[in-house]
Amino acid sequence: MMQRTSAGLLVILAAVGAALGFLLDQLLTAMGRATFTPSVFLPVLLVLIAAAALAVAWPVRRSVRTGIRIDPFRALRAATLARASSLLGALLAGFGAGLLGFLLTRPIDPPVGSTVAMIALIAGAIVLVVAALVAEQFCTLPKDPDDSEPRERAPEPGRGH
Repeated sequence: MMQRTSAGLLVILAAVGAALGFLLDQLLTAMGRATFTPSVFLPVLLVLIAAAALAVAWPVRRSVRTGIRIDPFRALRAATLARASSLLGALLAGFGAGLLGFLLTRPIDPPVGSTVAMIALIAGAIVLVVAALVAEQFCTLPKDPDDSEPRERAPEPGRGH
């Protein structure tokens, strides 16, 4: 059984991403290069991944609601995609926040285009995390009746019951 993605893990990944983003821009600046600006297509890609995770998880949700049995491996694949998407989203949200944090701590005003690109990255990553967590919720299958109750142990030989 897969464990649900914990909020603590997402926070840790966001913090790691923020540190990496800040450190990357710090290193680039120390080498005399321009700071890193993510492509404007990255947030669009993250939103598309979010939509894909929801689309893959929707049939699992529908099968749970209607009671129609679904292939457990299909549900597992959908849940795995959802979990990976939430982890990626948390990491990239932190990365964008680290990049933005670096720019905002500089003595000069950051370029508007870079600031907008980083805010868009953070927003796209947050959309991905939320959609992935919803998709993961969609993939929660009800327990089998056989698994709901622990089996009673057989009485030991020699003991009268």
